[in-house]
Amino acid sequence: MRLGTLDWVSAGERRDLLADPVARAVETMTDEVAVAPIDPALADTAAFCERYGVALHESANCVIVAAKRGGETRYAAVMVLATMRADVNGIIRRHLDARKASFATQQDAVELSGMEFGGITPLGLPDDWPVLVDTEVARQPHVVIGSGIRGSKLALAGEALTRLKTAEVVTLAQ
Repeated sequence: MRLGTLDWVSAGERRDLLADPVARAVETMTDEVAVAPIDPALADTAAFCERYGVALHESANCVIVAAKRGGETRYAAVMVLATMRADVNGIIRRHLDARKASFATQQDAVELSGMEFGGITPLGLPDDWPVLVDTEVARQPHVVIGSGIRGSKLALAGEALTRLKTAEVVTLAQ
């Protein structure tokens, strides 16, 4: 696989580059998921893409959404290409049947996912969290996502994200 200037290897070969919940999640997907080390200071999408030559349409962001209704808060992961904005207050809120939806706080996202902020990925999230995958992400032959830590990135087919246990493919972006 060739994406940007990174040297990709099977995620199974470099478990040290994965957060613990991500390492457990990729055990059954090691042939499908590649990992590459990066400078943690460049983990944010724009800086990462510029430094490592990955196009924005080849990079997907995972945002954690807190959906509230009737005093209950539920969390979901939302996967959109770096070129798009997730419609949290419209499409996502309605899809999650919530009265109010917003980005989860950094503290909640980190604590509940067991991953580093800036590296959160849908692989290894709690089993009861829906993973909403935008249709454009699902169509990508390869997409770069977080690894659970800021010091590496994962690459896999967008279609692989649609096979996660709680994945739903939805048009999420404006």
